[in-house]
Amino acid sequence: MTDGERQFRDDEDPLRTVRIGKRASLEALGIDPYPYSFERSHEASELERRYAGLAAGAETADRVKVAGRIRAMRNSGMFIDLHDASGKVQIFCHRDLLSPEALASLRLLDIGDLLGVEGLVRRTPRGELTVNATSLTVLAKALRPLPEKYHGLADIELRYRHRYLDLIMNPESRETLRRRSRIVGAMRSHLVAHGYLEVETPMLHAIAGGASAKPFVTHHNALDIDLYLRIAPELHLKRLLVGGLGDKLFEINRCFRNEGLSPRHNPEFTSLELYEAYVDYTAMMSLTEELVTKVAESVLETLRINYGGTGIDLSPPWPRRSMAALVEEATGVDFLALDNVESARDAAAALGAAVTGSENWGQALEAAFAARVEDSLIQPVHVTGFPRDISPLAKVDRADPRLVERFETYIYGWEIANAFSELNDPMDQRERFEAQMQARAAGDEEAQPLDEDYVTALEYGLPPCGGLGIGIDRLVMLLTDSPSIRDVIAFPTLRPR
Repeated sequence: MTDGERQFRDDEDPLRTVRIGKRASLEALGIDPYPYSFERSHEASELERRYAGLAAGAETADRVKVAGRIRAMRNSGMFIDLHDASGKVQIFCHRDLLSPEALASLRLLDIGDLLGVEGLVRRTPRGELTVNATSLTVLAKALRPLPEKYHGLADIELRYRHRYLDLIMNPESRETLRRRSRIVGAMRSHLVAHGYLEVETPMLHAIAGGASAKPFVTHHNALDIDLYLRIAPELHLKRLLVGGLGDKLFEINRCFRNEGLSPRHNPEFTSLELYEAYVDYTAMMSLTEELVTKVAESVLETLRINYGGTGIDLSPPWPRRSMAALVEEATGVDFLALDNVESARDAAAALGAAVTGSENWGQALEAAFAARVEDSLIQPVHVTGFPRDISPLAKVDRADPRLVERFETYIYGWEIANAFSELNDPMDQRERFEAQMQARAAGDEEAQPLDEDYVTALEYGLPPCGGLGIGIDRLVMLLTDSPSIRDVIAFPTLRPR
């Protein structure tokens, strides 16, 4: 338990006891502290817009009903700041306007309680839009006090473990998650407007395929079989393309990978994955630029963003650079000129890459890229020319059989998107899977297993197509200037206390 959380918990018990007593007092007055509903007429932001022209000191005969959480009380409850999801409205409570029963309930209110108010709109002489309360309705008696804004919620661990408190106390956290929703909505709207059909594929897989990753394992009791939480929807989406459900398909949903925690990794994450028939990976490059820039323009109204103090220009087109060329530019080593596995491994090791000695040529090139290039790719760039060894689902490069038609898009040193000219030759696909199985037998836990049914589907004919995956969590991090993936996921995975 962190110091902030320990302080938060130590302080709450005596105050909770007092609040439980106030709940009992409300019930003794015949007031239900948890009623079933309250019919609002306006949200706080609606009132602000409607009465924007109301002069200071002016009163109206307009009766409204508002509801929200009490965030501040002044002058023994005469003035209350009531917050709803849209903003704040001030409530004025005076004995000349309230019944004795309402005044009695007022004395039993605390900061954090949810309250419904009916009253008349006015603007105070100081210019504060206010509702003169004529009736009060307790909507939920809070039995625990809110943490102090600059005490309990300064603790990052407390914010993640008690996200509901973080959202109550920190408008920045609310705005980040709301912006995430708008980002996802903008991507979905753009794809639907361009003829893409949204689909859903299984979360439980009999075979963990579609990406190189270690899966989570679960067990189905009725069938008495192990199943895997999906690591990618790719193979099921391409089955739908084989079946002719549509020529443009997409899914926005969760994937699960049994990997460690870091500021950029959460075991449960959200991705956009899409496929379009009759195009190759170059069309996916254009679509990646289109999606990211449309989202930025829609949500941020600019293509020039700032992340961690670094300016990033999202204006397309983005440069296209091969992995080997980037490594050679950074180190002087041309991996394409290394004609055997041993020399590639030695070169990668000499460049400081983390190698074990069992890597193939493609893995050695990838390790060198990760060690010497990846972090330097700050401005948007499409990295092409991925090795065939590490890309079992992509078509062979038309110019070099060691490579495939695949790219990853990098921004701020992070992989944001991954795309292929999709492999649709069933015999080639089987050979790739068999090579993966050999790697798996040699100890590579992330190598992809052979999916016989998927190969069978390819034998019925998958049209030439481009496929694209975009990591939504990382994209949201960039577009909200969030330092950790846990900031953009409402309920991130955390280590046990």
